[in-house]
Amino acid sequence: MSKTISFVLNGRQRSVQVDDPEMPLLYALRNDLGLHGPRFGCGLAQCGACTVHVEGKAVRSCTFPVAQAAGAKLLTLEGLGTPERPHALQKAFIEEQAVQCGYCINGMIMQAAAFLQTNRRPTDSQIKEALADNLCRCGTHARIVRAVKRASESMA
Repeated sequence: MSKTISFVLNGRQRSVQVDDPEMPLLYALRNDLGLHGPRFGCGLAQCGACTVHVEGKAVRSCTFPVAQAAGAKLLTLEGLGTPERPHALQKAFIEEQAVQCGYCINGMIMQAAAFLQTNRRPTDSQIKEALADNLCRCGTHARIVRAVKRASESMA
């Protein structure tokens, strides 16, 4: 039997019909709502590619049951900024050329956005620690740290 799960997604009221309320939120976001920011990486909440914000907290949507999103405020990369008006992090990632393949960047930006809400003037070490659980194989780590630092300075 289908169940309707409603939440506020990127500032808009949205609903999805699910047969299994334990289905990962990631599947609803990508398959039912057509979002492409959150990515399926590992499916085990270990890589960070699927990171979204639920009530302002960064969560791994690949293991977060869609039923737990009921009534919550959700934010994805698509809601963080737009191509016309990018968020400071998105702009900094472009300026620092911090993207190589781009697969991890959703998680890096969403994790960094949650981190910068609690630490407006982080050190490089603090940025590295905050992003340590986000995996990237491309080797743009130094650029990613510079981008987060640049964004923090412009947001301060």
